[in-house]
Amino acid sequence: MNRSMGVGIANGVAAGALWGVVFLAPAVLSQFSAVQLSAGRYLVYGLIAIILLAPRWKELRTRIGAAEWKGLLWLSLAGNLVYFVLLSNAVQWAGGAAASLIVGLIPVVVTLVGVREKGAVPLKQLAPALALCVLGVALVGYEALQAEHAEGSVGRRLLGLLCAFGALFSWALYSIGNSRWLARRPDLSGHDWSLLTGVATGGLALLLVPSAFVLPSATVHVSSDWVWFWVISAGVAVVASVVGNACWNRASQNLPLTLTGQMIVFETLFALLYGFAWQQRWPTLMELLAIACLVSGVLLCAHAHRPPRAVAEHVG
Repeated sequence: MNRSMGVGIANGVAAGALWGVVFLAPAVLSQFSAVQLSAGRYLVYGLIAIILLAPRWKELRTRIGAAEWKGLLWLSLAGNLVYFVLLSNAVQWAGGAAASLIVGLIPVVVTLVGVREKGAVPLKQLAPALALCVLGVALVGYEALQAEHAEGSVGRRLLGLLCAFGALFSWALYSIGNSRWLARRPDLSGHDWSLLTGVATGGLALLLVPSAFVLPSATVHVSSDWVWFWVISAGVAVVASVVGNACWNRASQNLPLTLTGQMIVFETLFALLYGFAWQQRWPTLMELLAIACLVSGVLLCAHAHRPPRAVAEHVG
């Protein structure tokens, strides 16, 4: 494994660990709507991004044209606002386990698109890794759905599942588009691209303010609820959006799309681990088996991307 791939994988794992917290926020703040959660998180993300970019803004803005801003806006919409609103609804309506099950299929979707890229590893070499990932996600979902009984109406749960599938495709589009933009602009660091995405996301989040905070809400919140809301929103914005996105962009710059897609498995893995901690329980035997499948799938995929010379040396 070369140094660039090692750096990419390390950053992919770090991004997954940081992004895993986004599955907890809707559960912890279940009394707030998905739109409120999204607006709160991304308003803070945008504000932090502006503050961090301010010292270098004069130099940076000359390198960002209309095409880049259009790209940043649609990436912000697909990978942040739309994704998080759909994910929050999925967690609150269908349950965190069902949401992580469906969103956990992102690696498969991204990798299947990535095999069409020039010079990509053939699908037949990636098939064992993909099969292990699908098996791991299926085991997680089966175990979770057996233990996690549906709350509310069947229609509400169905809507939650549809939202989870919507989140799956929304984030897959973001991941593919973001990788291509980073390849197109290697002169911009992953951190700067993350902060620019934050500026665009914060601007779009302003459009959610009327429905999130101005119009009357079905649930009345006391002052302490709002304090907790903004503390968690700020925490998720810093951990998942600022730092997590920067790690992901660095991973995307160092890895081919077929392997980048596999790195998203770690978001599912850490989301499960954080969920176990929140529920104060140990994983079951089936859940441990699922985790082993997910990690093994990523390792197999990384092995498939090793240069032929490195593989020959290892065998020798």
